[in-house]
Amino acid sequence: QAFFCLLFCIPWGSSCPRSCQCTERAGAKAVLCSSRHLEEIPKDIPRDVVLLKLDANSITRIPSNAFRHLSRLEEIDLSRNAIEKIDRAAFKGVAAGLRTLDLSSNRIRSIPKEALLALNAKLRLANNPWHCECALQEVLWEARLDPDSVQDITCHTAPREEYVGKPLLQVLDAGVNFCSVRQRTMDVAVFVTMFGWFAMVIVYVICYVRHNQEDACKHRDYLKPLPSTQAQAE
Repeated sequence: QAFFCLLFCIPWGSSCPRSCQCTERAGAKAVLCSSRHLEEIPKDIPRDVVLLKLDANSITRIPSNAFRHLSRLEEIDLSRNAIEKIDRAAFKGVAAGLRTLDLSSNRIRSIPKEALLALNAKLRLANNPWHCECALQEVLWEARLDPDSVQDITCHTAPREEYVGKPLLQVLDAGVNFCSVRQRTMDVAVFVTMFGWFAMVIVYVICYVRHNQEDACKHRDYLKPLPSTQAQAE
């Protein structure tokens, strides 16, 4: 046990975040911040960290460039937090080297596809209150999801009540395409908008014609009482 502690728990550097523990094994440095009541990602994480554990905290958001300076980072564990928002550039700078990203058991309802699709990491997204939509479908199709947890990506809310409570993969296997639903919705919106503009043009033309007709009638009525040139000559 003493040897194990020496091997895995050797402290390194003086730049370790105050609320975390920093260790090193075979040259691979780890920052362990599990269950430390953190509400945000620490700012002073050493640049040469390889493993970063931030699980079981109270983090609510992953801001842009949160890990950009961690060029050697290979694994991030953000499971069992209270994450609700992930910015589009949250993982900018670590996309190429990251191998594992655990976002399971948070409060994530939706996520910008740009935040994940650039990653080569294996993703764990299970046990979140997902809103099943096109962006989530694209993530499921294009990202590298952990096969052991993909069945636990469940529709907490969805465009139709019959999908609620079902695994997203099961819904998609049944032939549902959330992206085509969105496209049809957009097409309808464009059609309604164009119809509205067309109706406004028609109304304007009708009003313009009627206005001109009224002006012509008024002008004709004005000329009727006037004596003609021929009558004045007589």
